Amino acid sequence: MKVLVINKHGQPLMPTSPRKARLLLSSGKAKIVGRDPFTIQLIYGSSGYKQEVTLGIDAGYQHIGFSAITEKEELIGGELELLDGVSERITERFKYRRQRRNRLRHRAPRFDNRTREEGWLTPSVQHKLDTHIKIVERIKSILPVTKIIIETANFDIQKIKNPKIEGKQYQEGEQLGYYNLTCYIRHRDGYKCQNPNCKGKSEVLQIHHIGYWKIPPDRSDRPGNLITLCEKCHTPANHEKGKLLFGWEPKVKSFKPETFMSTIYGKLLNILNAEQAYGYETKFNREQLQLPKTHHNDAFVIAGGSTQIRSTPLILEQIRRNKRSMEQFYDAKYIDTKTKEKTSGSILSSGRRTRNKNLNSENLRVYRGHKVSKGQRRIKKQRYPYNPNDYIEFENNKYRVIGMQNLGTGVKIANYPGVNNKVVSVSKVKPIKRRSGICTST
Repeated sequence: MKVLVINKHGQPLMPTSPRKARLLLSSGKAKIVGRDPFTIQLIYGSSGYKQEVTLGIDAGYQHIGFSAITEKEELIGGELELLDGVSERITERFKYRRQRRNRLRHRAPRFDNRTREEGWLTPSVQHKLDTHIKIVERIKSILPVTKIIIETANFDIQKIKNPKIEGKQYQEGEQLGYYNLTCYIRHRDGYKCQNPNCKGKSEVLQIHHIGYWKIPPDRSDRPGNLITLCEKCHTPANHEKGKLLFGWEPKVKSFKPETFMSTIYGKLLNILNAEQAYGYETKFNREQLQLPKTHHNDAFVIAGGSTQIRSTPLILEQIRRNKRSMEQFYDAKYIDTKTKEKTSGSILSSGRRTRNKNLNSENLRVYRGHKVSKGQRRIKKQRYPYNPNDYIEFENNKYRVIGMQNLGTGVKIANYPGVNNKVVSVSKVKPIKRRSGICTST
């Protein structure tokens, strides 16, 4: 891969070869300013010869492909995996804030005096839009890009479903016309339990949150996270690890990626002053070049690539910078008198679900035996030196950090030989690389 170069004023120049970059660094005429990708800055003045550079972007909901090319070669190319779980963390923050507000009874409600600017987007969609802009601006800061071409999903998914839709109806979406969300979910699922192995004949249908087992838990009420189950399948026991619902990811009809692209493609083109490409053109040109389907190859074709010398793909991922939640709750543990196993208190519950309807399941509270451990509320009082996904050195080997334990005195590491999630003392490890924001995947 080429070494990227910027002049002493911070303006991007054409890349150079690794050999010339080593000579510039050894002679003191340049310094290192970046490693993902490797970038140097000249200390002396340069004429700044530049060529025409076209940047192709394969925009997407979960991945972004990018490729910058000249007439003869590809200067940089690869793909970025976007951060996931933003919506779930926003829901978690909402719950913490509501709980905190409920402790302050003197506070007057202020739900009616909030205003939103025109063009407002939900935080999760805004985050993905900002990431698209950020990766393009980062490439423009290290390469003299003269033209940007972006492929967007230029179709209106709600228009496909309803050709007469207009104006405010876009905000109302597919749930309009149903008494509430649960009615819509039951109607979408045909008023049937969606467990393919269900043998029960119960007529009581309940709504299940599919992503409750994820980290962080996804308990949002968006339709793509909800599914219909009968009361025989939707039991506390089936929520346990290793049981039916834990890790279950059924395919639920959702147009989330398409709706996302339909929402942001206009903003993306206007902000970046880019040209638009269409998916059918990209597919046709990629098949003509006999290239496999990847986000990197799509971006290369979008930029107008054909016979250029390809570069080694740069695989990037977006990592959460900080876990700002300073408080964690841990459930109490009991001995289940029925199975003789240690079980959390939430599993051995009374089965009561709501006050005004008889939707109660079996009362498992009677099986609570000896309490093994109390419920805990732990508060993190300081920022720790290592975050998840950082790399450290321990016993002359490289390991990935899972998290911190024991008030920041222990580091939990992954893939230690013979031990799952080994905890070692902070004093015995050395930092190798802090990974946050947009960085390489290895």
